[in-house]
Amino acid sequence: MKTILKTDDGPTGVIVVYLSGDKSESRLFSYENLIDLNINVSDLLSHPDYYGMTDDGLKIVRTDFCKPELHENVD
Repeated sequence: MKTILKTDDGPTGVIVVYLSGDKSESRLFSYENLIDLNINVSDLLSHPDYYGMTDDGLKIVRTDFCKPELHENVD
């Protein structure tokens, strides 16, 4: 699973910046593709650290369910 570093809203989708080895790379995911993957676009843009990208770079999956430390001290 590749770590997503940040996301930016683009005209046709979401630009996802992720860690690949020791460098960052980016990929555009269309809104249609994200909807097909059952990804909440607003949540992805607000909380990119809740998500990861599969090693093949084709899918984004929610991973915060596996990281309880993300849910500590939530007001």
